[in-house]
Amino acid sequence: MAQSKKAQKVRTKLHVKKGDTVQVISGKDKGKVGEIIRAIPEESQVVVQGVNIRTKHVKPQQEGESGRIITFEAPIHSSNVMHYSSKQNVASRICYTFNDAGKKVRMLKKTGEILDK
Repeated sequence: MAQSKKAQKVRTKLHVKKGDTVQVISGKDKGKVGEIIRAIPEESQVVVQGVNIRTKHVKPQQEGESGRIITFEAPIHSSNVMHYSSKQNVASRICYTFNDAGKKVRMLKKTGEILDK
């Protein structure tokens, strides 16, 4: 019998990590720069600070409490973001190289800036 999609464990890998500075390259927030707050590799999505802002109206839960409006960052697809160099203000792809200690690190192709410490 065929297995359902939920039963299969698919290992996914993103080109970005939590804490990376990225620039949005497509969509309504194109050009915005922010830091990745959360990565969701199962869905290939990331949450970027200040990008894709949504508002949610919350009803009061208890008597006497007032309702409120919450704003939050919604996830966007990881293919819509690109690593960003704050020093030279340019977006770039990454490549992998080895540092002096022999550790594999991520490096921006355009600027040569090392992302991993």
